[in-house]
Amino acid sequence: MLVEDNAINQLVACDLLEDLGFTVSIAEDGLEAITKLNAQTEQAYCLILMDCQMPRMDGFEATRQIRMGKAGSIHKETPIVALTANTMKGDQQKCLDAGMNDFIPKPIEHSILVRVILSWLSSDLHK
Repeated sequence: MLVEDNAINQLVACDLLEDLGFTVSIAEDGLEAITKLNAQTEQAYCLILMDCQMPRMDGFEATRQIRMGKAGSIHKETPIVALTANTMKGDQQKCLDAGMNDFIPKPIEHSILVRVILSWLSSDLHK
């Protein structure tokens, strides 16, 4: 799942992910992500790419909600990777403190995206 409010960033990330063979579901903010995750009750998403700064509910709060089980218990442990333009010292720690597992700076670089995704997904997971 890609949680991103910017249409251009959605397009870029989806193109990169689809080129890697992934099916992508998009949520435009944290509230929509929680709703979509709750609707997905049979199989957890294999990974959530989470923008940090979004309207209505930002990525930090959405991640905390997911970790508390408010998006369904099957998603509590789903790897969440932050997508953020904030790359100052301490920003990565803020993401980890919110419950995110990793961090990808924006603009997204293909090689970094591939490395991070592959580090969180085992070869036996379905895309």
